[in-house]
Amino acid sequence: MTGMLRPDRVGCFDELRQGDGLSEIRLERAQARSAAAIQQAIDSLGPHGGRLVLPAMELELDRGIELRSNVTLVGQGRDTVLRKAKGRIYPLSGYHNYGMCDIPLMHTQGLVPGMTVAIRDDQHGGFFETLARITWVEDTWVGIDRGVHSDYTVEQNPVLVTAFPLIFGLGVSDVAVQGVTLDGNREAQPAGIGACRGAALYFIGSRGITVTDVTETGFAGEGLGFQMSRDVCIRDCLFANNAGNGYHPGAGSTHVVFENCIAEGNGAAGFFFCVRANHISVRNCRFADNAGVGVSVGTRDSHNFLEACSIQGNGGAGILFRRTRRPVEPQSCWVRDCRIEGNAHARGLGQIVVLGDAHDLAFEKNVISGLPDRDLPGFYVVPSAQRLWLASNDISACSPAVVADPAAFVLENPVSGCGDEAVEAVHYRHLTPA
Repeated sequence: MTGMLRPDRVGCFDELRQGDGLSEIRLERAQARSAAAIQQAIDSLGPHGGRLVLPAMELELDRGIELRSNVTLVGQGRDTVLRKAKGRIYPLSGYHNYGMCDIPLMHTQGLVPGMTVAIRDDQHGGFFETLARITWVEDTWVGIDRGVHSDYTVEQNPVLVTAFPLIFGLGVSDVAVQGVTLDGNREAQPAGIGACRGAALYFIGSRGITVTDVTETGFAGEGLGFQMSRDVCIRDCLFANNAGNGYHPGAGSTHVVFENCIAEGNGAAGFFFCVRANHISVRNCRFADNAGVGVSVGTRDSHNFLEACSIQGNGGAGILFRRTRRPVEPQSCWVRDCRIEGNAHARGLGQIVVLGDAHDLAFEKNVISGLPDRDLPGFYVVPSAQRLWLASNDISACSPAVVADPAAFVLENPVSGCGDEAVEAVHYRHLTPA
């Protein structure tokens, strides 16, 4: 049995318990008339959560849809389209200081409580940016539901922008998104949101996340991003034509699986491991025609496993281990049965590039092919990298096949305990206070 919203009871949620004890609400188009109405339905599920099923529809979002713990949001695949509304920029009227839950603006026309916004400036980035929800509007001031993460001065050109994730979760657990299509409406956005605080689909400080059958295009930022999260499963998704990276697991995220996913045509990397993204398995995925590298690995990104992936036609290297130095170098990563072909057509030192102090890397049974009009190696390895294992790779159209110090290579696979299956309780300690 399902809990239905009747057309004559828009905004009033009748809940009937299913056999598993969870509620399900199915919205008709009249009930899913706005992002605010969808948010009201999610919130009505309460702490025990349940399923919210969206109808076939196209809906413009003036705010992000925020998931609560134990909630599954389900659409009708390509027939459920959530499109970001045109963005607007609101300059701050003057200096404002860290931690304040209000913002002074030059004007507030078009802003209403419940809208999600970002506060940023020309100087700060990363986690200094603020993602917040407007709580009140009064003259030229707005209230927000959290304190701003930085001081702002006039010289830094601080602004409030109507940039936000289309769907997001903050500190949630056991959530899922299934069968929705997201349109970032990139051409209508005068400013985006940074990678640490947002993406078209975004989570932070969360656990037990499942994303399946999501198609997303054209966001003014990252496609899918999550920070400081664990126990994540991403399957059968497409993230394309975004201004930033396609996929961005970051900031200590651990125990993650990507399967049968595609990132193509993005303005940066197809897949970007970011700062201690560990014990992640990426299987049967395709990263193609991105402006940056296909797969980028960097600071403390370790114990990760790429298998049976296609990495083709990217502007930068197919796989790049970024220039990171000890003690924050990547290590213990294994690339197996992948096709890495025709990359670095715009920039890059080879199909697979290992910089910095990366070590204990395994490359096995990969097909690696270069470009007919560029003499680049299959592997380019700097002298500071150590303990690489190359086994049964098929390298063609690369000149030469390998550029490296022979002393960098070992005869046996140095990698053990990588990927999602190798995670243990100790690997979560950095995400949980003692």
